[in-house]
Amino acid sequence: MVVVFDAELWIWDARRSDSWFFVSLPTEASEEIRDLTGRARRGFGSLRVRVTLGGSTWTTSIFPDSARGSYVLPIKRAVREAEALDAGDLATVTVELIDL
Repeated sequence: MVVVFDAELWIWDARRSDSWFFVSLPTEASEEIRDLTGRARRGFGSLRVRVTLGGSTWTTSIFPDSARGSYVLPIKRAVREAEALDAGDLATVTVELIDL
C-alpha cells in the first residue's frame, strides 16, 4: 500500500525540548492501514514504512496516535535540513508499507 499526501510538520508537545517533528497521515488512509494490517504490528503498534519526501527517501516506522485518530510519521533532522523544512511547513509525503 502506498499513500501520497500533503501534511504540515508539527512538534510533539510531550518532547518539545527534544524537537521531535512529525506529520500525520490522513485519517482515511490510517483507517485503511489499520484494516489492512490487523495485528501485524511491532512495538507501540508501529509499522515499517519507506518514505519519500522531496529528494529524500528513508526507512522508518509510523505509529498510531489515538489523540489524532491517525498514524504519525517522524521526520528526522537530516531530512528536515536537506529539504529545508520546519514546524508549520507543508510537505508532500509518500509512505509505502513494507514487511506486510
